[in-house]
Amino acid sequence: MTQTLLRGRTLSFLRWPDNTNDHAAYRYEQDGGLLVDGGTIVAAGPYADVAAKAGDGVKQIDHRPHLLLPGFIDAHVHFPQMGVIASYGAELLDWLNTYTFPEETKFRDAQHGRRIARLFLDEMVRQGTTTVAAYCSVHKQSAEAFFAESHARDMLNIAGKVMMDRNAPEGLRDTPQSGYDDSRALIAEWHGRGRQLYAITPRFAITSTPEQMEMAGALMREFPDLHMQTHLSENHAEIAFTQELYPWSRDYTDVYEHYGLLGPRALFGHCIHLSEREADALSDSGSVAVFCPTSNLFLGSGLFDYQRYRRRAKRLRIATATDVGGGTNYSMLRTMDEGYKVIALNGEKLNPFASFWQITRGNAEALSIADRVGTLDTGTAADITVLDARATPAMRLRMETVGTLAEELFLLQTLGDDRSIAEVYVAGKPAKSMLST
Repeated sequence: MTQTLLRGRTLSFLRWPDNTNDHAAYRYEQDGGLLVDGGTIVAAGPYADVAAKAGDGVKQIDHRPHLLLPGFIDAHVHFPQMGVIASYGAELLDWLNTYTFPEETKFRDAQHGRRIARLFLDEMVRQGTTTVAAYCSVHKQSAEAFFAESHARDMLNIAGKVMMDRNAPEGLRDTPQSGYDDSRALIAEWHGRGRQLYAITPRFAITSTPEQMEMAGALMREFPDLHMQTHLSENHAEIAFTQELYPWSRDYTDVYEHYGLLGPRALFGHCIHLSEREADALSDSGSVAVFCPTSNLFLGSGLFDYQRYRRRAKRLRIATATDVGGGTNYSMLRTMDEGYKVIALNGEKLNPFASFWQITRGNAEALSIADRVGTLDTGTAADITVLDARATPAMRLRMETVGTLAEELFLLQTLGDDRSIAEVYVAGKPAKSMLST
């Protein structure tokens, strides 16, 4: 197989960067090289050193002066909601009933699911995102469409059919048994096929009966290596309704805890209004709180206290995500721009190195896939995003006064969007330039 040698300024993280002067937290090469063979990074470092390891006939691609980073990772997104992003004027529960549920009903049509899966993954690539944790609709065929499209592109994605048997329209409800059976069939067909990973996906406690929550817990016991994804403490009305439905519970988190859904691969979207007991329960179990700033602001849900969760004695594992379609942008750059503002409103600041750590290695660690993606380490997948900090006139002007890498990263985070993504590689193959315009 032909090797490919990518040249450019390479940036990959080793750990959380405490501040902009924490140079030991990352590996940066002003003139770097990445040697790719069979979809895997086989050498990384200074360009001259890497070039010396390349075989005869290696294909060279020069991306200078752009930055080469690991592909971005989105830890919580709803692919069936492309058609309702930017829908006006509702809070969470009304938004679901008014916009989301009617849109998701369309996914009983397998052809519709295939079309949206294709458009969704096109958009992810366009934005520099190479891995997502995605919710499908309640329909088994929606997950089949997503996985088929992801597999055809050789992407590493995590997804699952939503389990939902109450408080939703008739066309969007399964049953405890059918939700279990469909999930089990999808696991057998797709989990571990190529780069595909399955997530057991009870939408949230409001839309699952105790019987279905038992079935979700049974799946977790049968398949302990799988991810689990759901929603938690996004909105005050949601929390109150959950307490009505599960009056025996100490709090919202206790519902999931009771059914055995907490754990190191458990992803809880939002987690804005956690009590200290709930935060302790998530921390003790190694569960992940997923920060979704654009949707939290758009739906008026509240401010995720990112730095408090990181600093508390029992630190929470945190991921970040777009949460499209409640989220208002597909871009992880835009997500971290809004995340910076949410954190600032809580009286803190997030340095730009930490932002880029979060959407690469940080999210990979939170999703327990850092041995595969999220870095530029040798032996990991060649999922790579190429960033252009001069992509627009405004960015070019601002770059005239940028003097450090930290300033460049903050510029990309603040003004960047899909135009800043010069190219994307998925398993070593160019992906963005292959998209139809």
